[in-house]
Amino acid sequence: MTPDAGVRIVLAEDLREQADARRVFDEVWPGEDTQVTSNLLRALVHCGGYCSIAYDSETGAAVGAALGVIGHDRAVPGGTYLHSHMAGVREGLRDSGIGRALKFHQRDWAIARGVPVIAWTFDPLVRRNARLNITRLGVTVREYHPDFYGEMSDSINAGDRTDRVVAWWEVESPRARQATAGGIATPSAAGLRLNGARDLLRSDTDGRPVAEATADEGGTLLVALPPDIVAVRSADPARALEWRLAVREAITGAYAAGLRIDAVSDEGGYVLVDARGGES
Repeated sequence: MTPDAGVRIVLAEDLREQADARRVFDEVWPGEDTQVTSNLLRALVHCGGYCSIAYDSETGAAVGAALGVIGHDRAVPGGTYLHSHMAGVREGLRDSGIGRALKFHQRDWAIARGVPVIAWTFDPLVRRNARLNITRLGVTVREYHPDFYGEMSDSINAGDRTDRVVAWWEVESPRARQATAGGIATPSAAGLRLNGARDLLRSDTDGRPVAEATADEGGTLLVALPPDIVAVRSADPARALEWRLAVREAITGAYAAGLRIDAVSDEGGYVLVDARGGES
């Protein structure tokens, strides 16, 4: 069941609702042009795609929206999954549960149609999204794609490399059910270190990334993230690039060595575990 978070979420089936969704997308990702044209959005919905709009329960204002298209992957039972291309909440309303409510609406939609997986990409440097996706939704994190979208001109991504990881949400898996029942546990980084975990990437006292352990030894590894990469990118683009490249090297190296992201620690970084015996 979709949590309400003070909003009413509906499928954007008519032109008015689709126009509301487009306005949200363009406000969340402002740029020189619209994120999706009205005719394209109409076509995507008409052919079976997913578009939802969240309205404030009291004011009726559009506060969030999501857009997804049907994808095909032979590894998925039945071969069909939902690729969630965009999901955004208006400035000032983030961290209020609306984003999670939008994702749970997607989950309900997928389950009702027999779609077993929802997948999407997210920036691995954004702590808020990592916590939502891994801890509160129960996704597994698949491959890492350096500069996945190439150059983007919207104000959020302009001037940065568009590295992305793939969130893979098996909507009726035990992990997803655990997350819906209260969330995946947030491990203590200090406790993990006491039990032998090593820092693959840490932050120094000046807030710069420092590589330490190597991934080929296996075991549990920790990868630090900056507290707010958007703020870092605005204030110090050179430091933001340092973090981008350091996290890229750490995670791609760890995945090549057979490790996978398993959790987000209480310090806000990734916990990677050896997955060569099977993904957790």
